[in-house]
Amino acid sequence: MHKNILPEGWAPAIGYANGILAEPGQTLYLAGQVGWNAQQVFESERLIPQFEQALKNILAILEKAGGRPEHIVRITAFCIVRDEYLSSRRDLGRIWRELIGNHYPAMSMIFVADLLDHPAKIELEATAVLPRS
Repeated sequence: MHKNILPEGWAPAIGYANGILAEPGQTLYLAGQVGWNAQQVFESERLIPQFEQALKNILAILEKAGGRPEHIVRITAFCIVRDEYLSSRRDLGRIWRELIGNHYPAMSMIFVADLLDHPAKIELEATAVLPRS
């Protein structure tokens, strides 16, 4: 089980956790995932479908390792389209809740000039702590 850490007097984070305390277990480090399918083909050049596919890729790797969405303790997002991201937050939140539920790990959003795999607009990398079997 993981516990959100919120210092006394702090306003709660919205859509992420400031800190996660993870119980001992197996740590899974997930490489950055872009919005391409299992054959490494982009089916869209738009941010929202790419975010959804990148998140599905994270979940597929997590499931293969025996994990579930609530085992994710950290996600870092790298995005090249700041304005598009900001105007899409409602849709991105809806996708998050559909795929992950109400679990919000520690997260960082970093806006970058470019990503390696074109036409990627967003890349997600994650860390998960799976309970010991």
